[in-house]
Amino acid sequence: MWNKDAIFKALSDSTRRLILDELSERNELTLYELTARLVMKHNLSISRQGIAKHLNVLDDAGLVKSKRKGKFRVLMFNNEPLKNLLKGWVE
Repeated sequence: MWNKDAIFKALSDSTRRLILDELSERNELTLYELTARLVMKHNLSISRQGIAKHLNVLDDAGLVKSKRKGKFRVLMFNNEPLKNLLKGWVE
């Protein structure tokens, strides 16, 4: 079971919500691709290190997964914690 407080904390930040938007739109982005999309599409001035900190919070909440693909690590959105969180309220 996922930690509800960690999920709500992760969702409370607009940059983290943008990260999830990007990952839900194009699953399997590298950190570089994600950074480029956030800077170019959303006009954010944020470093890869800054995004990595946000990704740690999202990872702690179970909302982002990563895996090795060749020499790159790709990021994926995991919506299962959200489905479980809302299940009791919307069904």
